[in-house]
Amino acid sequence: RTFRGHARLLASDVYSQYESVRRGEQEIPKYFNFASDVLDKWSEIEKAGKRPSNPAFWWVNGKGEEVKWSFEELGFLSRKVANVLTKVCGLQKGDRIVVILPRVPEWWLVNVACMRAGIVLIPGISQLSAKDILYRLQASKATCIITDDTLAPAVDSVASECQFLKTKLIVSKGSREGWLNFTDLY
Repeated sequence: RTFRGHARLLASDVYSQYESVRRGEQEIPKYFNFASDVLDKWSEIEKAGKRPSNPAFWWVNGKGEEVKWSFEELGFLSRKVANVLTKVCGLQKGDRIVVILPRVPEWWLVNVACMRAGIVLIPGISQLSAKDILYRLQASKATCIITDDTLAPAVDSVASECQFLKTKLIVSKGSREGWLNFTDLY
């Protein structure tokens, strides 16, 4: 299907802004934050009715359950998570956080929240062993880790050797001693 004569159907307003920066018609921002400069901008465009309200995030698990968030919802939820990270966990711009989660909605929220708050996110895969986790925590000097029930025991087995680790968040329906429950907090 072609869009001859309808170039605007192929380019969003955000892309048009990028093009004007590239051509030198706008200044390059001194600081760029994807969460506020792109996601929030799309949310504003969506609210103003200048863009159809397509999901910003659409996740489906193996059982067919799904989570859909608009740009406004993704922005709101990511700000809540950023508040958890900065206020409850005490993280500041430049602090490091290790996130070892399967690709569940919380993984995406933490990613966007870290962008918002200027926190350095260090992703890890669910197949990491306790030794792998220890290495990553020590090498990165991360002050926080977020994981689920599966890897929490591995983290607990090495946490005493991680002098910088102050906060452990668990994505779980239940609780675990020594851990803050991520879902309850946000």
